[in-house]
Amino acid sequence: MKPTPVIAVFDVGKTNKKLFLFDEQYKIVFERSARFLETVDEDGDPCENLESLRLSIFDSLREVFRNAAFEVKSINFATYGASFVYIDEDGKPTNVPQVIPETEEEKQQYVQAQARYIERKKKRN
Repeated sequence: MKPTPVIAVFDVGKTNKKLFLFDEQYKIVFERSARFLETVDEDGDPCENLESLRLSIFDSLREVFRNAAFEVKSINFATYGASFVYIDEDGKPTNVPQVIPETEEEKQQYVQAQARYIERKKKRN
């Protein structure tokens, strides 16, 4: 039997993390879901447990690639509140480099951004 060509889509939501495989007619032919405990970042804000997310993605891909019924043609990601993770030379998460404003305009924008961040954080707590 010839494998079904599929597109793998990881949907990283706030509550559930899912993998969908869509066939050429955009019908879901496979679905896998996971939930992780939330953790906090260096600022104390809630965030994803990156190691759990990373392992889940690799486990899901391993499962799909071992399944002879599917041929993955592409992989896409959709996220809730999309975030970027800085990684070092070894592929490990690292802190974001500090922003150092130089011009007067940049300094003003930096101060305004910090004030907005503090206000948003107050509203969450």
